Amino acid sequence: MPPTHRRDSPAPGGGAIAHDVVVIGGSSGAVAPLRAILASLPPDSPASYFVVLHMASGSRLAARLGPNPGPLPLATAEDGMAIAPGRVYLAAADRHLLVEPGAIRLGSGPRENTSRPAIDALFRSAALTYGPRVVGVLLSGLLHDGAAGLDAIKARGGLALVQDPDEAEAPDMPRSALAAVQVDARAPTPALGEALARLVALPTGAPGPVPDDLALEVAIAGGRSSSETLGHGADPAPITCPDCGGVLSQLREGGVLRFRCQIGHAYTAEALADAQGDAVESALRIALRVVKERADLVGRMAADAHRRGNALVAGMYEERAREYDGHVRTIRRALRDEAGRSEPG
Repeated sequence: MPPTHRRDSPAPGGGAIAHDVVVIGGSSGAVAPLRAILASLPPDSPASYFVVLHMASGSRLAARLGPNPGPLPLATAEDGMAIAPGRVYLAAADRHLLVEPGAIRLGSGPRENTSRPAIDALFRSAALTYGPRVVGVLLSGLLHDGAAGLDAIKARGGLALVQDPDEAEAPDMPRSALAAVQVDARAPTPALGEALARLVALPTGAPGPVPDDLALEVAIAGGRSSSETLGHGADPAPITCPDCGGVLSQLREGGVLRFRCQIGHAYTAEALADAQGDAVESALRIALRVVKERADLVGRMAADAHRRGNALVAGMYEERAREYDGHVRTIRRALRDEAGRSEPG
Protein backbone atom coordinates (compact mmCIF):
# COMPACT_ATOMS: atom_id res chain seq x y z
CA MET A 1 0.00 0.00 0.00
CA PRO A 2 1.21 3.56 -0.61
CA PRO A 3 2.47 5.53 2.40
CA THR A 4 0.05 7.76 4.24
CA HIS A 5 0.56 11.52 4.47
CA ARG A 6 -0.43 14.18 6.94
CA ARG A 7 -2.58 16.58 4.99
CA ASP A 8 -3.01 20.33 5.30
CA SER A 9 0.02 20.38 7.60
CA PRO A 10 1.43 23.58 9.10
CA ALA A 11 2.45 26.21 6.62
CA PRO A 12 6.07 26.15 5.49
CA GLY A 13 6.40 29.63 6.97
CA GLY A 14 4.41 28.90 10.11
CA GLY A 15 1.77 31.24 11.48
CA ALA A 16 -1.69 31.69 10.04
CA ILE A 17 -2.79 29.44 7.22
CA ALA A 18 -2.62 31.19 3.87
CA HIS A 19 -1.87 30.48 0.23
CA ASP A 20 1.74 29.85 1.11
CA VAL A 21 2.62 27.05 -1.32
CA VAL A 22 3.00 28.05 -4.96
CA VAL A 23 3.82 25.38 -7.53
CA ILE A 24 4.85 26.48 -11.02
CA GLY A 25 5.19 24.34 -14.14
CA GLY A 26 6.08 24.93 -17.75
CA SER A 27 8.20 23.81 -20.65
CA SER A 28 9.09 25.35 -23.99
CA GLY A 29 8.76 29.14 -23.83
CA ALA A 30 8.31 29.21 -20.05
CA VAL A 31 11.58 30.88 -19.01
CA ALA A 32 10.43 34.42 -19.84
CA PRO A 33 7.09 34.19 -17.96
CA LEU A 34 8.87 32.50 -15.04
CA ARG A 35 11.33 35.40 -14.91
CA ALA A 36 8.37 37.83 -14.89
CA ILE A 37 6.84 36.01 -11.92
CA LEU A 38 10.09 35.80 -9.94
CA ALA A 39 10.84 39.47 -10.53
CA SER A 40 7.42 40.41 -9.12
CA LEU A 41 7.67 38.47 -5.85
CA PRO A 42 7.89 40.54 -2.65
CA PRO A 43 11.18 40.16 -0.76
CA ASP A 44 9.27 39.34 2.44
CA SER A 45 6.97 36.74 0.84
CA PRO A 46 5.70 34.18 3.37
CA ALA A 47 5.13 31.63 0.61
CA SER A 48 7.41 28.88 -0.67
CA TYR A 49 7.72 28.42 -4.44
CA PHE A 50 8.46 25.21 -6.34
CA VAL A 51 9.32 25.10 -10.04
CA VAL A 52 9.37 22.34 -12.66
CA LEU A 53 10.39 23.26 -16.22
CA HIS A 54 10.85 20.32 -18.56
CA MET A 55 13.61 21.67 -20.75
CA ALA A 56 15.91 22.78 -17.90
CA SER A 57 16.37 21.61 -14.33
CA GLY A 58 18.51 22.53 -11.35
CA SER A 59 21.66 24.48 -12.18
CA ARG A 60 20.77 24.61 -15.89
CA LEU A 61 17.51 26.37 -15.09
CA ALA A 62 19.22 28.68 -12.60
CA ALA A 63 21.73 29.66 -15.29
CA ARG A 64 18.96 30.38 -17.78
CA LEU A 65 17.14 32.55 -15.26
CA GLY A 66 20.24 34.65 -14.68
CA PRO A 67 22.06 35.71 -11.50
CA ASN A 68 19.29 37.93 -10.07
CA PRO A 69 15.89 36.87 -11.45
CA GLY A 70 14.08 38.26 -8.40
CA PRO A 71 14.39 39.18 -4.73
CA LEU A 72 13.99 35.64 -3.39
CA PRO A 73 16.90 33.18 -3.21
CA LEU A 74 16.87 30.18 -5.55
CA ALA A 75 17.99 26.67 -4.63
CA THR A 76 18.10 23.37 -6.49
CA ALA A 77 15.89 20.98 -4.56
CA GLU A 78 17.56 18.19 -2.57
CA ASP A 79 15.93 15.14 -1.04
CA GLY A 80 14.94 15.83 2.57
CA MET A 81 15.58 19.58 2.29
CA ALA A 82 13.46 21.55 4.77
CA ILE A 83 10.95 23.92 3.20
CA ALA A 84 11.41 27.55 4.22
CA PRO A 85 9.24 30.60 3.41
CA GLY A 86 10.49 33.16 0.94
CA ARG A 87 12.49 30.69 -1.14
CA VAL A 88 12.26 29.31 -4.66
CA TYR A 89 13.05 25.63 -5.15
CA LEU A 90 14.01 24.37 -8.62
CA ALA A 91 13.49 20.75 -9.64
CA ALA A 92 16.61 18.60 -9.84
CA ALA A 93 17.43 16.87 -13.12
CA ASP A 94 15.74 13.52 -13.76
CA ARG A 95 13.91 13.43 -10.42
CA HIS A 96 10.30 14.22 -9.64
CA LEU A 97 10.03 17.23 -7.32
CA LEU A 98 7.57 16.36 -4.54
CA VAL A 99 6.54 18.13 -1.34
CA GLU A 100 5.71 16.49 1.96
CA PRO A 101 4.86 18.17 5.27
CA GLY A 102 7.67 20.67 5.77
CA ALA A 103 10.15 18.89 3.47
CA ILE A 104 11.08 18.16 -0.13
CA ARG A 105 11.26 14.68 -1.58
CA LEU A 106 12.92 13.78 -4.86
CA GLY A 107 11.15 10.89 -6.57
CA SER A 108 12.61 8.26 -8.87
CA GLY A 109 9.23 7.05 -10.10
CA PRO A 110 8.38 6.48 -13.78
CA ARG A 111 8.18 9.30 -16.30
CA GLU A 112 4.82 10.98 -16.69
CA ASN A 113 3.81 12.41 -20.07
CA THR A 114 7.36 11.40 -21.11
CA SER A 115 8.91 13.71 -18.46
CA ARG A 116 10.81 13.40 -15.20
CA PRO A 117 10.52 15.75 -13.41
CA ALA A 118 6.84 16.02 -14.30
CA ILE A 119 4.63 18.99 -13.51
CA ASP A 120 1.67 16.79 -12.60
CA ALA A 121 3.74 14.94 -9.99
CA LEU A 122 4.67 18.19 -8.21
CA PHE A 123 1.15 19.59 -8.41
CA ARG A 124 -0.42 16.41 -7.02
CA SER A 125 1.99 16.17 -4.09
CA ALA A 126 1.25 19.79 -3.16
CA ALA A 127 -2.49 19.17 -3.44
CA LEU A 128 -2.25 16.09 -1.22
CA THR A 129 -0.12 17.71 1.48
CA TYR A 130 -1.27 21.34 1.56
CA GLY A 131 -4.77 21.24 0.06
CA PRO A 132 -6.49 24.65 -0.19
CA ARG A 133 -3.29 26.56 0.58
CA VAL A 134 -1.80 25.74 -2.84
CA VAL A 135 -1.73 27.97 -5.89
CA GLY A 136 -0.84 26.12 -9.09
CA VAL A 137 0.63 28.11 -11.99
CA LEU A 138 0.90 26.62 -15.48
CA LEU A 139 3.02 28.39 -18.09
CA SER A 140 3.90 27.96 -21.75
CA GLY A 141 4.75 24.45 -22.88
CA LEU A 142 4.29 21.77 -25.48
CA LEU A 143 2.14 18.68 -24.94
CA HIS A 144 -0.15 18.33 -21.96
CA ASP A 145 1.63 17.96 -18.61
CA GLY A 146 0.07 20.01 -15.80
CA ALA A 147 -3.65 19.79 -16.55
CA ALA A 148 -4.24 16.72 -14.36
CA GLY A 149 -2.18 18.25 -11.56
CA LEU A 150 -4.17 21.48 -11.68
CA ASP A 151 -7.33 19.37 -11.54
CA ALA A 152 -6.04 17.77 -8.31
CA ILE A 153 -5.19 21.20 -6.83
CA LYS A 154 -8.68 22.49 -7.59
CA ALA A 155 -10.30 19.33 -6.21
CA ARG A 156 -8.52 19.93 -2.89
CA GLY A 157 -9.66 23.57 -2.71
CA GLY A 158 -6.56 25.25 -4.11
CA LEU A 159 -6.35 27.91 -6.82
CA ALA A 160 -5.17 27.80 -10.43
CA LEU A 161 -3.47 30.42 -12.60
CA VAL A 162 -2.73 29.78 -16.29
CA GLN A 163 -0.70 31.83 -18.74
CA ASP A 164 -2.87 33.16 -21.56
CA PRO A 165 -2.33 30.67 -24.40
CA ASP A 166 -2.92 33.38 -27.00
CA GLU A 167 0.44 34.95 -26.12
CA ALA A 168 2.32 31.84 -24.95
CA GLU A 169 5.21 30.71 -27.13
CA ALA A 170 3.93 27.12 -26.84
CA PRO A 171 0.19 27.19 -26.06
CA ASP A 172 -0.47 23.44 -25.66
CA MET A 173 -0.17 23.26 -21.87
CA PRO A 174 -2.24 26.35 -21.09
CA ARG A 175 -4.93 25.35 -23.58
CA SER A 176 -5.15 21.82 -22.17
CA ALA A 177 -5.50 23.20 -18.65
CA LEU A 178 -8.21 25.68 -19.65
CA ALA A 179 -10.14 22.87 -21.37
CA ALA A 180 -9.93 20.58 -18.33
CA VAL A 181 -10.04 22.86 -15.29
CA GLN A 182 -12.08 25.84 -14.11
CA VAL A 183 -9.12 28.14 -13.45
CA ASP A 184 -9.21 31.15 -11.15
CA ALA A 185 -7.20 33.45 -13.43
CA ARG A 186 -5.47 33.58 -16.80
CA ALA A 187 -3.00 36.30 -17.67
CA PRO A 188 -0.40 37.26 -20.27
CA THR A 189 3.25 37.28 -19.26
CA PRO A 190 3.42 40.94 -18.07
CA ALA A 191 0.41 40.43 -15.77
CA LEU A 192 1.28 37.01 -14.31
CA GLY A 193 2.99 38.42 -11.23
CA GLU A 194 0.06 40.69 -10.38
CA ALA A 195 -2.44 37.87 -10.94
CA LEU A 196 -0.45 35.53 -8.68
CA ALA A 197 -0.25 38.18 -5.95
CA ARG A 198 -4.05 38.54 -6.03
CA LEU A 199 -4.58 34.80 -5.68
CA VAL A 200 -2.03 34.40 -2.90
CA ALA A 201 -3.78 37.17 -0.94
CA LEU A 202 -7.21 35.52 -1.13
CA PRO A 203 -8.45 33.80 2.04
CA THR A 204 -8.25 30.03 1.94
CA GLY A 205 -11.37 27.91 2.01
CA ALA A 206 -12.09 24.50 3.46
CA PRO A 207 -10.06 21.61 2.07
CA GLY A 208 -11.74 19.54 -0.58
CA PRO A 209 -11.95 15.76 -0.16
CA VAL A 210 -8.85 13.72 -0.91
CA PRO A 211 -9.45 11.70 -4.10
CA ASP A 212 -9.04 7.99 -3.46
CA ASP A 213 -6.00 7.60 -5.68
CA LEU A 214 -4.17 10.86 -4.98
CA ALA A 215 -1.84 9.36 -2.35
CA LEU A 216 -1.16 6.42 -4.67
CA GLU A 217 -0.24 8.75 -7.55
CA VAL A 218 2.20 10.63 -5.31
CA ALA A 219 3.68 7.35 -4.09
CA ILE A 220 4.19 6.19 -7.68
CA ALA A 221 6.06 9.40 -8.54
CA GLY A 222 8.20 8.90 -5.45
CA GLY A 223 9.09 5.36 -6.51
CA ARG A 224 7.34 3.96 -3.43
CA SER A 225 4.65 1.78 -5.02
CA SER A 226 4.48 -1.89 -5.93
CA SER A 227 3.28 -3.56 -9.13
CA GLU A 228 0.25 -4.78 -7.18
CA THR A 229 -0.93 -1.23 -6.48
CA LEU A 230 -0.34 0.25 -9.94
CA GLY A 231 -3.57 -1.18 -11.31
CA HIS A 232 -5.67 0.15 -8.44
CA GLY A 233 -8.41 2.53 -9.58
CA ALA A 234 -7.91 1.72 -13.25
CA ASP A 235 -9.54 -0.34 -15.98
CA PRO A 236 -7.41 -2.20 -18.56
CA ALA A 237 -7.54 -0.67 -22.04
CA PRO A 238 -6.56 -2.30 -25.37
CA ILE A 239 -3.73 0.22 -25.82
CA THR A 240 0.00 -0.31 -25.38
CA CYS A 241 2.39 2.00 -23.56
CA PRO A 242 4.57 3.97 -26.02
CA ASP A 243 7.42 3.87 -23.51
CA CYS A 244 7.65 0.17 -22.59
CA GLY A 245 5.06 -1.62 -24.73
CA GLY A 246 3.06 -2.78 -21.70
CA VAL A 247 -0.73 -2.72 -21.43
CA LEU A 248 -2.24 0.60 -20.39
CA SER A 249 -5.15 1.05 -18.00
CA GLN A 250 -7.54 3.97 -17.97
CA LEU A 251 -7.52 5.78 -14.61
CA ARG A 252 -10.91 6.38 -13.02
CA GLU A 253 -10.16 9.38 -10.80
CA GLY A 254 -10.05 13.07 -11.76
CA GLY A 255 -11.51 15.15 -14.54
CA VAL A 256 -8.67 14.53 -17.03
CA LEU A 257 -8.66 11.36 -19.15
CA ARG A 258 -5.42 9.55 -18.27
CA PHE A 259 -3.73 6.17 -18.69
CA ARG A 260 -1.01 4.28 -16.79
CA CYS A 261 0.88 1.06 -17.50
CA GLN A 262 2.03 -1.61 -15.02
CA ILE A 263 5.52 -0.10 -14.96
CA GLY A 264 3.96 3.21 -13.95
CA HIS A 265 4.41 5.36 -17.07
CA ALA A 266 1.46 7.75 -17.23
CA TYR A 267 -0.09 9.81 -20.01
CA THR A 268 -2.97 12.16 -20.48
CA ALA A 269 -5.06 11.16 -23.50
CA GLU A 270 -3.57 14.04 -25.50
CA ALA A 271 0.01 13.13 -24.59
CA LEU A 272 -0.69 9.50 -25.43
CA ALA A 273 -2.10 10.48 -28.82
CA ASP A 274 1.02 12.57 -29.49
CA ALA A 275 3.29 9.69 -28.51
CA GLN A 276 1.33 7.31 -30.73
CA GLY A 277 1.63 9.83 -33.56
CA ASP A 278 5.41 9.75 -33.16
CA ALA A 279 5.31 5.95 -33.26
CA VAL A 280 3.13 6.00 -36.39
CA GLU A 281 5.49 8.39 -38.16
CA SER A 282 8.49 6.27 -37.18
CA ALA A 283 6.78 3.11 -38.45
CA LEU A 284 5.84 4.81 -41.72
CA ARG A 285 9.42 5.94 -42.28
CA ILE A 286 10.69 2.43 -41.67
CA ALA A 287 8.04 1.06 -44.04
CA LEU A 288 9.00 3.64 -46.68
CA ARG A 289 12.65 2.64 -46.50
CA VAL A 290 11.86 -1.08 -46.72
CA VAL A 291 9.42 -0.72 -49.62
CA LYS A 292 11.78 1.59 -51.54
CA GLU A 293 14.56 -0.97 -51.12
CA ARG A 294 12.16 -3.69 -52.25
CA ALA A 295 11.20 -1.70 -55.36
CA ASP A 296 14.88 -1.13 -56.17
CA LEU A 297 15.68 -4.83 -55.74
CA VAL A 298 12.79 -5.99 -57.93
CA GLY A 299 13.78 -3.41 -60.58
CA ARG A 300 17.30 -4.85 -60.60
CA MET A 301 15.85 -8.35 -60.93
CA ALA A 302 13.79 -7.20 -63.95
CA ALA A 303 16.89 -5.68 -65.58
CA ASP A 304 18.81 -8.90 -64.97
CA ALA A 305 16.01 -10.97 -66.54
CA HIS A 306 16.05 -8.72 -69.62
CA ARG A 307 19.81 -9.15 -69.88
CA ARG A 308 19.36 -12.92 -69.85
CA GLY A 309 16.64 -12.68 -72.51
CA ASN A 310 13.78 -13.84 -70.26
CA ALA A 311 11.10 -11.30 -71.16
CA LEU A 312 8.30 -13.14 -69.27
CA VAL A 313 10.16 -13.06 -65.95
CA ALA A 314 11.32 -9.50 -66.60
CA GLY A 315 7.71 -8.39 -67.15
CA MET A 316 6.61 -10.05 -63.93
CA TYR A 317 9.32 -8.23 -61.96
CA GLU A 318 8.52 -4.93 -63.66
CA GLU A 319 4.87 -5.28 -62.63
CA ARG A 320 5.89 -5.93 -59.04
CA ALA A 321 8.24 -2.92 -59.14
CA ARG A 322 5.32 -0.71 -60.27
CA GLU A 323 3.22 -2.04 -57.36
CA TYR A 324 5.97 -1.18 -54.90
CA ASP A 325 6.33 2.28 -56.44
CA GLY A 326 2.60 2.75 -55.80
CA HIS A 327 3.09 1.68 -52.17
CA VAL A 328 5.91 4.24 -51.84
CA ARG A 329 3.61 7.03 -53.04
CA THR A 330 0.89 5.90 -50.62
CA ILE A 331 3.28 5.86 -47.65
CA ARG A 332 4.65 9.29 -48.59
CA ARG A 333 1.09 10.69 -48.62
CA ALA A 334 0.46 9.12 -45.21
CA LEU A 335 3.67 10.72 -43.87
CA ARG A 336 2.62 14.13 -45.19
CA ASP A 337 -0.80 13.71 -43.57
CA GLU A 338 0.76 12.64 -40.27
CA ALA A 339 3.17 15.60 -40.35
CA GLY A 340 0.24 17.92 -41.01
CA ARG A 341 -1.61 16.59 -37.97
CA SER A 342 1.50 17.16 -35.85
CA GLU A 343 1.79 20.82 -36.80
CA PRO A 344 0.83 23.18 -33.94
CA GLY A 345 -2.65 24.61 -34.32
